[in-house]
Amino acid sequence: MEGEKNFFLGIDFGTDSVRALVVSDKGLVAGSAVAAYERWGRLMFCDPERNQFRQHPLDHIESLQAAARAALKEAGPKAAAGVRGISVDTTGSSPVAVDEKGTPLALRDDFKDDPDAMFIIWKDHTAIREAEEINTVAASWDAENYLKYVGGVYSSEWFWAKILRVLRENPAVGSRAHSWMEHCDWISAHLAGNTDPALVKRSRCAAGHKALWHESFGGLPPDAFFTKIDPRLSGLRDRLYRHTYTSDVRLGTLSAQWAGRLGLPDDVAVGVGAFDAHMGAVGGQIEPYVLSKVMGTSTCDILIAPLDEVKDVLVRGICGQVDGSVVPGMMGMEAGQSAFGDVYAWFADLLAWPVVKLSATGKAGNGLKSPEVSSLLLKELTQAASGLTMNNSGVIALDWLNGRRTPFANQDLKGALLGLNLATDAPKIFRALVEATAFGARKIVECFTSQGIPIKSLIGLGGVAKKSPFVMQVITDVIGIPLKIVRSEECCALGAAMFAAVASGVFPRIEDAQAAMGSGFETEYRPNQGKAAGYDLLYKKYDTIGRFVERELTALRTFMIEPQASVIDQAPAD
Repeated sequence: MEGEKNFFLGIDFGTDSVRALVVSDKGLVAGSAVAAYERWGRLMFCDPERNQFRQHPLDHIESLQAAARAALKEAGPKAAAGVRGISVDTTGSSPVAVDEKGTPLALRDDFKDDPDAMFIIWKDHTAIREAEEINTVAASWDAENYLKYVGGVYSSEWFWAKILRVLRENPAVGSRAHSWMEHCDWISAHLAGNTDPALVKRSRCAAGHKALWHESFGGLPPDAFFTKIDPRLSGLRDRLYRHTYTSDVRLGTLSAQWAGRLGLPDDVAVGVGAFDAHMGAVGGQIEPYVLSKVMGTSTCDILIAPLDEVKDVLVRGICGQVDGSVVPGMMGMEAGQSAFGDVYAWFADLLAWPVVKLSATGKAGNGLKSPEVSSLLLKELTQAASGLTMNNSGVIALDWLNGRRTPFANQDLKGALLGLNLATDAPKIFRALVEATAFGARKIVECFTSQGIPIKSLIGLGGVAKKSPFVMQVITDVIGIPLKIVRSEECCALGAAMFAAVASGVFPRIEDAQAAMGSGFETEYRPNQGKAAGYDLLYKKYDTIGRFVERELTALRTFMIEPQASVIDQAPAD
């Protein structure tokens, strides 16, 4: 580290854990660490059957401290003394109810075990009905189309739908909640020692993509709009925020308490937070019209474009377009798939269940655990599936196992497998699932290109991108566009460190930080033109089946969401 004087701490809050990265202004990674969420790991406060996924604030605080201290210890005292800034990215939309001081209600004794008082993380889909009602009111609102900057559809994964669900289902939390804060806003403010909801600099990224904020609206939509959706929302707008800030802005200074906990100087800048995929795209050195794909349990796809080139183009079906949400001065556009790596993990867990069950009873050896078996199965499935010719089984899958994020968010949708017969084996199904996720990725590309937004190339980052050449090659072949894999193992945390470097004043612009601190790329996948025609045909079948399934699920949604046991019970006996 000779000659390295300025260091930055990038903190990435993922779905399962916190990652901390200590990086110099020349891109040297001096230390890194990961700390899992202890309560989340035991699925506390979650109910997967109901699509309820909550995280306790203590998980975030404790894991942040553990990961940051471990990364700083690895970096050494010289690097710790040279830390100039900290920035944070989180999953989103992940709002939490807070009191007048900005304290999450779950940190109070009277709500410490109440899931509705915790962070409602991105994958929580309990608010499907609330999202529908927001869409219905927006469609009938004559004064302004408040959905035009979020692709035309509001999702159950987002801010207002989740809040409304809690207000309806839990009046105790609703009545005590003075305001609500996104995770990226709250944790950044917590580090700076002032979580007052009226004073916190709110993230442009979070507000614009998930909470309907836009400068042309005067901030958030008017109170009358929310009151029409449900009177329980009346007055909340005034307890939220008017202005938002891009992530190159300094939010404050690290509090004395956190400086002491981490052994850092008392003048460390804390930057305005943002969502993980947006900062990850910056860490991956995104450029205009290059689609950045964070590929993990789900995908979040990010694209930037010069403001003067996109002008008044409104892209329908995506998850928002926001000035400065990714790179200040650029239009940031978001899309994604609600399930990606989760699709493969689901199938491996499905196959692993009988093995683990028999092992637990002593009928098939001892000591086998589900994660171990699933990991081994994924490796074997990948090897076998990669040896198959392009979908020679006739099996077509739909990748909507966790609903659909893009195009046109619809969390009611379900996954499907068609074309099964007695010759269908596990590798054939697995390959069909991989192809389905690739077809879903192609849908996103076409959503942009069909509306006048070109895509020059793809960037891949995240766990699946780094670990599965088979999946990456299938995606490249299906989409027909080159795909580069970022070298950094921790792009989101690296992007956060880059923003910390700008918020602290070491670099004037995020582009300068990218050029100095970027890791570059390690692999490039290029399309196999010989497979283009075959995948075009399979893609058309995927599209046709998807339209059929969506139409039929819409017609039969009552039976799909809440199985009508009473109808069966009332059927006449034979």
